[in-house]
Amino acid sequence: MQAIIQFIIELDKLKGVTRKVKPLGLARYENSAEHSWQIAMLALSLAPYAPAALDMNKVVRMLLVHDIGEIDTGDTMAFADIDWAAAKQEELAAVQRIFGLLPAATAREFLDLWQEFEDGQSVEAQFAHAADRAMPVLLNLANQGQSWRENGISYARVVQRIQTPIQTGCPALWTYLDTQLQHAQTQNWFGA
Repeated sequence: MQAIIQFIIELDKLKGVTRKVKPLGLARYENSAEHSWQIAMLALSLAPYAPAALDMNKVVRMLLVHDIGEIDTGDTMAFADIDWAAAKQEELAAVQRIFGLLPAATAREFLDLWQEFEDGQSVEAQFAHAADRAMPVLLNLANQGQSWRENGISYARVVQRIQTPIQTGCPALWTYLDTQLQHAQTQNWFGA
């Protein structure tokens, strides 16, 4: 019991990891814990558009663990131009430490879910990736491009980072977003 409680208290730190997009109507930036909850709800809501053989419970579990490493590494904006392989190695070390607080069987289960999400090969991981990539886009569309404008993120950069994972994981969602992004471009909601 103590190990589980220690892990849960450690997870509270995710609430302090600031992201680059603001929740609707608020002056502050969202945190990674809010993001994880919201994309889990997005995935559940998109269930009618999911492949028939998909295990939605597994998708939600992946989404709940996928950003836990940010407790140690901080958040990196999805549209950043960085060495993603190096960033993922740092995040792997972080999740190994954090999941290591748990009893071995649970730690292994959570690490396996995290790794499956990162590998992006299963239908569940692809659907989870679609939700993860879509949420900052949806918030930016609702905020008239707030974080895109603040961080100089272009239309081309957004499409480059999200089209393939969303189109692969949830084609109907990409069809919707493609139209919305084109409209946002006509409204000048992107950075330079």
